[in-house]
Amino acid sequence: MTSLENPGPRAFVGTRLSVMMFLQFFIWGAWYVTVGNYMKAHGMFDEVKWAYTVGPIAAIISPFFLGMIADRFFATERVLGVMHILGGVAMFCAPLAAGAGPTVFIIVLLLHMLFYMPTLGLTNTLAFHHITNQEKQFPIIRVFGTIGWIVANWVVSKGFHADFEATQFYVTGVACLLLGVFSFTLPHTPPPAAGQKVRISEILGLDALRRLSSFSFLVFLISSFLICIPLAAYYAYAPVYAGKVGFEDPAFNMSFGQIAEIFFMVAMPWFFAWLGVKWMLLVGMLAWVARYGLFAAADSNHILWMVFLGILLHGICYDFFFVTGFIYTDKKCTKEIRGQAQGLLVLVTQGLGLGLGAQIMGRIMAAYTPPDAKALQAQAAELSKQAFETTGEAAKTLSDQAAELGAQATAMIDWQTAWLIPCIAAAVIMALFFILFKNDSGAGEEAPPVEG
Repeated sequence: MTSLENPGPRAFVGTRLSVMMFLQFFIWGAWYVTVGNYMKAHGMFDEVKWAYTVGPIAAIISPFFLGMIADRFFATERVLGVMHILGGVAMFCAPLAAGAGPTVFIIVLLLHMLFYMPTLGLTNTLAFHHITNQEKQFPIIRVFGTIGWIVANWVVSKGFHADFEATQFYVTGVACLLLGVFSFTLPHTPPPAAGQKVRISEILGLDALRRLSSFSFLVFLISSFLICIPLAAYYAYAPVYAGKVGFEDPAFNMSFGQIAEIFFMVAMPWFFAWLGVKWMLLVGMLAWVARYGLFAAADSNHILWMVFLGILLHGICYDFFFVTGFIYTDKKCTKEIRGQAQGLLVLVTQGLGLGLGAQIMGRIMAAYTPPDAKALQAQAAELSKQAFETTGEAAKTLSDQAAELGAQATAMIDWQTAWLIPCIAAAVIMALFFILFKNDSGAGEEAPPVEG
């Protein structure tokens, strides 16, 4: 790694970048998997869709912040430090905000994500600036991010058993402050676009879209947007469903999806050379169809192994679809528009697709929640509010009663139908992609470097 190749002032750069990535994704993993269960336990299940919409909103806004401010006027490590400290303060406020009601709680989550989302691009920028061999070094550094997410799930879920508790926000806040302070010790990274003129079309990736407007790339881009709509169901509701069918520590069990992701990330160059772009993307889409099919089939008898197998499919779901998409886009690009094109793909998928998907899936869940369950959710919300206004054992009793009512309400939802809808939607999109997409990138002839 860099620390071995550049002794002296640049010693331990690779190690420091790996620690940065570990904390970066620890922060996200510490609350993102468990917040749905926390909201269910506090009578806010109807608002879960908004908790998983704030990230996409921030993903849409962050390119403007990066392109117009961070990339042009301030050193990357300083921006990273300030953003994480502010994001940590927001997370410490989340439990208090929950006591004020779901709207205030969602606003605080949005505030945190507005600080957090730009740091995803900043950490990549900083890492690429200080390594000498991107293909060999970056995957090693980036995998520590996945490990950080896994460890966060284990700490919150298995360590503190806090899937339903406010502890998850305090763990996140502490990690934010740690990375915020640590960021100021990272190697100096001057603003990469200092002195350059701001162009909105460049920030949005519109220039790249004009230069990449082949039929197959447009099919790929539109398919990526559409497939992310049913995909949002997993991120928002799978942890809640895992608790419903009987997993005691949902986030701990969900973390095995990230463990599978590491395995498939390592094996991806071989799969890529064997299958090529089109079949990699199709297998990724098929894995989502299979996952939702397994979830639907498992519901009536709470078949845990089916749900766990669906979780393990995350390695194929994520690596074969998202990482392959980044590689395909990179192969279609010239060096001059590479950053724009990747930013456009993130905007279309992580921003627009998952944002719209969270809202649609929230409405689907509401449609298959019977009136009796909604009444229980309302009672849970009232008890949760009373718990925040009380102290001591009385507060704990009220909180436990709210959690029990939330669990009863969740068990009454028609989960089987709710999972079949994204399953069928993903299958239709996969079929259209199979018919319309023609691989024109030349990929698949040799194994590419993995940059996930």
